[in-house]
Amino acid sequence: MRFEKRLSDRDTWSIGDGCSAGRVLDLLSTRTVFLVVRECFYGTTRFEDFVTRIGASAPSVSRALKQLESAGVVARTPYREPGQRARDEYRLTPAGEDLLPVFLSLVRWGDAHLQDGRPPLAFVEAGTGRPLSVRVTADPAPDPPSDDIEIRLHPDWRRG
Repeated sequence: MRFEKRLSDRDTWSIGDGCSAGRVLDLLSTRTVFLVVRECFYGTTRFEDFVTRIGASAPSVSRALKQLESAGVVARTPYREPGQRARDEYRLTPAGEDLLPVFLSLVRWGDAHLQDGRPPLAFVEAGTGRPLSVRVTADPAPDPPSDDIEIRLHPDWRRG
C-alpha cells in the first residue's frame, strides 16, 4: 500500500483514536469476544452453549455478549421453553454479518500459517461445494450471506 501525496509525510498527520482498525481491535479485544462471534457464525444462539463451546467462564461470556450487543454486532431476543423462565438468544445483526470476511480471512490466515498444512475445517459454497476464498478487490460483487456457506471437515485434516 502507499499513501496519496498529501498523506505521504506520516509525521504531519495522525488519525489517533479515529483509526477504524484500532476501533475493531478494541471491540474484538479478547479471545472470548472473538470466539462468541465465531460461534454466532456457527449457529450458536444460547448463552449456555456459548459457555460450553468456547470453554470460557459464564461471566466472561456474559461480558462479551454485552460488549457485542452494545456495539450492534449481536441482538438479544427473548424466548421461553414450556415450564422454564424467560431467557435470551443472541443472533448476529447485519453489522455482525458484515464481519464474515474478517472472520474468514483470519481463519484462512491461520490455516495457511499455523496449522502445519492440516486445517481442521473447510468453508465452501453450500450449493456447489466450491471452496470459498477471501480477497481484496475493487470488484463490487457482494459477499455470500453466512447461511449460504457450508462448513465441512477439511479433507487434509488429521488430528495431531
